[in-house]
Amino acid sequence: MRKPLIAGNWKMNHSPSKAIEVVKDLLNKGPIPEDVDPILIPSFPSLYPLYQELKDSKIQLGAQTMSFEDAGAFTGEVSWDMLVDVGVKYVLIGHSERRQYYHENNPEIIKKLGKAIENQLIPILCVGESLQERENGRATTKVEGQLHRVLKGLKPEDMEKVIIAYEPIWAIGTGKTASPEDAEEMAQVIRHWVQEIFGEEIAQKVRILYGGSVKPENIKEIMEKENIDGALVGGASLKADDFYTLLELGGQK
Repeated sequence: MRKPLIAGNWKMNHSPSKAIEVVKDLLNKGPIPEDVDPILIPSFPSLYPLYQELKDSKIQLGAQTMSFEDAGAFTGEVSWDMLVDVGVKYVLIGHSERRQYYHENNPEIIKKLGKAIENQLIPILCVGESLQERENGRATTKVEGQLHRVLKGLKPEDMEKVIIAYEPIWAIGTGKTASPEDAEEMAQVIRHWVQEIFGEEIAQKVRILYGGSVKPENIKEIMEKENIDGALVGGASLKADDFYTLLELGGQK
C-alpha cells in the first residue's frame, strides 16, 4: 500500500526567522502522525536553519526547484549538492509557477528530473491544465502530454522513484478546488499512463498527489479517493495549526 504524503510548499513566504517560529510551533503540537510522510518545502534561505530544527523529527525537507547544472557561472541558481548538503530529500520539478513565470520548458524539466534522480533526490513532478484547457475538454490531453514528454525516456527503476503531483493551474491559490471526483479522475488518468508505459507493478508503486487549494476542510474527502496518495499544499501549510491538522487527516487513508 502506498503511504500517504503531505507536502507543504511555502513558495516565497516566511523569512528564515518566521520559518523557524512556525516549525517550532508545529513540533510543539504533538507527535507527528506515523501513518503519513510529512514534507516542508520552504524558500532557499530557510533550508539550512530548518534542517537544524527538523533533523531529529520525521519531517523531511524539499526544495522548490534546482539547477540541472552541477556547478559554474549560473548566477541565481542552486545545485543538487548544495541541496543535499542542507538535508534536502525532495525537490519540486516543473511547478506551474516555474513554467509560467520563469519559462521553464520540457527539455529543462527533463534535465532537472534526471539530475535529481542521479543524485538521490526524490523528484515531485508537477503537471496540470489551465482553466481554458479544462473548459475545452483538453485536460486529459494536456496532462498526458506533459507526462509523455518528460517521463517516457526514464528507466523503469527510475520511474519508480518519481512522485507525480496533479495541480490544476486554475485551482492553485485561487480558493477553487477540483472536486474530489475530478481529482480522482485525473489521478486515474496519470496512473493508467504510467501503467501503459512502465507496467502495472510500477504504476501501483508511484505516489500521486493532488494540489490546488487543499485545506483542512477538504483534505479528508480528497484523500479518501483510491488513486490519490497525498497532497501538495500551499497556503494551508503556512500555519502550524493547519499543517498539523492536514497531517492528522491526511494519514487517514
